Amino acid sequence: MWIVLLFYSYNMKTTTTLTLFLLTLFVSCGTRNENVRIQWVDDLQGDFSFTQKWSYGENIFLNQFGQLVCDGLCDEALDDMRDMNGRILKDSLSRYYQLVDTTHFYHSISSQAQCYEWAGTDFAIAYRVGDTVRCYTLCNVATHSSLQLSIINNECIPQIELNSVSPSGLQYFSYKSGTISIDSRMWKKGILKAEFDFMFDDPDNTEEPMWWKGRIYTRIGDSDKADSL
Repeated sequence: MWIVLLFYSYNMKTTTTLTLFLLTLFVSCGTRNENVRIQWVDDLQGDFSFTQKWSYGENIFLNQFGQLVCDGLCDEALDDMRDMNGRILKDSLSRYYQLVDTTHFYHSISSQAQCYEWAGTDFAIAYRVGDTVRCYTLCNVATHSSLQLSIINNECIPQIELNSVSPSGLQYFSYKSGTISIDSRMWKKGILKAEFDFMFDDPDNTEEPMWWKGRIYTRIGDSDKADSL
């Protein structure tokens, strides 16, 4: 942007004296870069012990009788296999666990965040589409914000997707600043091992920062589905 400043000096004693100073200043207006440069490291250090922890599916719980049961969005047929106290009937045990997935899902992310409708997440899915690797964190009953990464060559584009329960519905928050480091050796083996620290733009709340930071360790698959865990 070019700014032209005119300065006029007027001599009150003589109207014939006029000095015009023209200053031309060039002001460079920077534009926001929504990409973050990836820092590739041979052996990314840090605490990745979260990968040894696991959880059952979101609707699977241990009842008072020590039985794994589905509670929430479940097959209606399961209700007929439990008594009035919630115990699975003896003659229904085999059939019950044919319908209920009790897989151990190992955690693939450890993070903290300050964003809308976020109460934590333990899982991140990564998959390849052409030259791009995309990664997103899973939402759950209490968490409706998902961290999403698009990685291509040496750059990463982070954003937060909020699928709000409020009338505002689906919203996206753009990357503002931050860093990401990725383990190059694990990348070659088809595993995304990364440490990140991002800030995001929140136009509706400029006083309170929006951020997400943590570590990811997840296999890069060919599917964007959660069953690729």
